[in-house]
Amino acid sequence: MRYAHVLVSAEDGLSTITMNRPERRNALSEAHLSDLLAAFRAAGEDPSCRAVILAGAGPAFCAGHDFADMVERDLDGMRRLLRLCAELMRTMQRLPQPVVACVHGVATAAGCQLVASADLAVAADDATFAAPGGRGGWFCHTPMVAIARALGRKRAFELAFTGEAIDAPTALAWGLVNRVVPRPRLVDETRALARAASRGSLASKALGKQVLYETLELDTDAAYARAVEAMAASALTPDGREAMRSFLEKRPGRYPDRR
Repeated sequence: MRYAHVLVSAEDGLSTITMNRPERRNALSEAHLSDLLAAFRAAGEDPSCRAVILAGAGPAFCAGHDFADMVERDLDGMRRLLRLCAELMRTMQRLPQPVVACVHGVATAAGCQLVASADLAVAADDATFAAPGGRGGWFCHTPMVAIARALGRKRAFELAFTGEAIDAPTALAWGLVNRVVPRPRLVDETRALARAASRGSLASKALGKQVLYETLELDTDAAYARAVEAMAASALTPDGREAMRSFLEKRPGRYPDRR
C-alpha cells in the first residue's frame, strides 16, 4: 500500500514505518495520523513481521501535532483529530509485535507521546523530549496520558508543568527510552534491540505483550490473577511445551512463525 506521508520498508522480519513529512518536522496532521494508523494495522496483520520500528525522516523525529491543521477546527473537528491520535497510540500497544521507536532530533508533545506509546525506544544522543504545552495556553492533556505512564507522577508533572525539554540522558534516567547511542549508530542499535525483543515464539510474545499491558493497569492482586491464568494456559500450548522441552534437552527451541 502507498501512503502520502509515511514510508514503509521490510527486511529480515523487521518492518520500519518512517514518518515522511521532513519539511514539517513530521508534524501530525490528520492525514499523517491516518497513514500511520493504516501502516501499523497492516504491519500487525503481516505474518512475516516480527517487530515494527517507528522512525522519522529529516532532522526531527516528530514535532507533535500540526497546528496548521488544527487552528481553524471546530470542537467536533478537534475531537475527531485527537481521537484518531489516541487510536494510533493504542494500536501501537495492541499490536502483537514489539514496537520500537528510533528517535533523533526533537520528539515534542504528540511526538513524545509516540515515544512513550512504543514498547521500547532507542534515542540518539542528540535527541530531546518535551511536552511544551505547560509554557503556554494549551496543556498537553493527551500526550501526558502515555508520558505519565512511562515516567511516573513527579517527573511527568515536571515535564508537563514546566514545558521544558529534557535531553537524551535524562530521558534514559527517567525511563522514557531504553538506550541512548551516538547518532551514527542509531539505526543499527534500534534494529538490534528490535531483533532481540522479537526472537522466540511469536505467539508467546504477542500474549506476553497483551497481558503485560493489562496487568500494568491492575492492582497487584488482580494483576497476579490475570498473569497466573495467562501463564498456566500458555504453558499448555505447543510453544509453551517446546520451551520446557528444549530447556530440558539442552537445545535451541523450535517455534513456527505463527501468532
